[in-house]
Amino acid sequence: MTVLGFVASRWQRADLNHLDEWGLAGRRFGTLITWFLIGGDLYTAYTFIAVPALVYGAGAFGFFAVPYTIIIYPFAFLVLPRLWAVCKQHNFITASDFVRGRFESPGLALAVAVTGILATMPYIALQLVGMQAVFQTMGLTGATEWGKDLPLVIAFVILALYTYTGGLRAPALVAVVKDSLIYITIIVALVVIPGQLGGFGHIFQVAAAAKKAVILSPGLIPAYSTLALGSALALFFYPHSATGVLSAKSGDVLRQNSVFLPVYSLLLGFIALLGFEALAAGIDAAKNPNLAVPLLLTKMFPAWFTGFAFAAIVIGALVPAAIMSIAAANLFTRNIYKEYIRPNCTPQQEAACAKNTSLVVKLGALVFVVGIPITFSIYLQLLGGIWILQTVPVIVGGLYTRWFHRTALLVSWVVGMVVGTWMAASVQFKTSIFVLHLGGKALAGYAGIWALVINLVLTVVLTLVFRAAGLENGRDVTRAADFAG
Repeated sequence: MTVLGFVASRWQRADLNHLDEWGLAGRRFGTLITWFLIGGDLYTAYTFIAVPALVYGAGAFGFFAVPYTIIIYPFAFLVLPRLWAVCKQHNFITASDFVRGRFESPGLALAVAVTGILATMPYIALQLVGMQAVFQTMGLTGATEWGKDLPLVIAFVILALYTYTGGLRAPALVAVVKDSLIYITIIVALVVIPGQLGGFGHIFQVAAAAKKAVILSPGLIPAYSTLALGSALALFFYPHSATGVLSAKSGDVLRQNSVFLPVYSLLLGFIALLGFEALAAGIDAAKNPNLAVPLLLTKMFPAWFTGFAFAAIVIGALVPAAIMSIAAANLFTRNIYKEYIRPNCTPQQEAACAKNTSLVVKLGALVFVVGIPITFSIYLQLLGGIWILQTVPVIVGGLYTRWFHRTALLVSWVVGMVVGTWMAASVQFKTSIFVLHLGGKALAGYAGIWALVINLVLTVVLTLVFRAAGLENGRDVTRAADFAG
């Protein structure tokens, strides 16, 4: 994988001293590469570890990840080609570039950029959590406090170097192999493990006997549904997802991928089932559910195939981590560095800033994992989903209408961020579910959705107020034809 990452700088050779080439691979990826890239971007090592861990600990509720990855693709089919078309037309590198051009609002663009960077950092850190689970299961913990993190440090030094030299081409090329390894691992696990455990009927019986709900209780349906919906709406507005989208060579490539990407959702269903299989296999991971899948693979397979599966998980962390660092670097470079620090920078200086920023981002993520308790990263990633949702009215609204007032969008973004953060803090960051008390009834739902509803209502109300007051709404650099591709 290391060799492949470095070879990528010569693949589809171009001048990587331009941000469009380094950060978006020149927008030249076809259907197949985009499928692997976006799939490798969205279905991460932490997905491989955390989804079955949640099923292992909480039962059927953990399957919310499966419907949300199905809900998103019709949405993506309609929305993402419009975003790609207008960004291609105006050479927008990030979603914040689009917001800047659409509303002539540096403040609104900065809000979207800062939200994206804040949400991305802990997401990268959680890829390392997946790697740590593998290293810990393998016994690579080191004899000293420093030594236990050495495998992680080595992996991320390699990642930093080949991302710096190859840009987005590196994780795109590695994603092809990474996803192939993941598919082989899951298909083999689906065939072998249930056979060794007496079939799925027995697996579900054991899970039920362990008091893990194999069928969702009616009281959890609102929480389950809002969590699935909110996660779906947020998914493609994370910076790394937008980066994968904007690297496609046409809107049709994105439409085709919206048709083909649900194959990954099928794979995710099988991954989630590993949580119940770990219960049936007698895996004891109560203290750290993230170890459930690595321990299951170690118990059920010979050492050589366990090594193959662990390689798939670790590489499954490196690919999205690389894309995330590139996405955060693109945001900082275009929407902070170029906007506020060095407006007249050359294309070469812009690309150099992005490359250096990607190194800093990865170093920051490594510090998160090595020096800060893992629970803190999980809390921040939980907040990341809530925060990213508050950018949806700005981006999606901007793709379809100029009616929303830019100041209304900015004020409502602030309120949504504050309300969502307060809801998560009020439950001590232990869950993203917040209970609303309305008319004497308690309604549990995803805090991100509650904050988004407040955000949208306030946007509409303030837009009416600001329009009635005749407040300036900025100049739009786009035209209707730009969105059609």
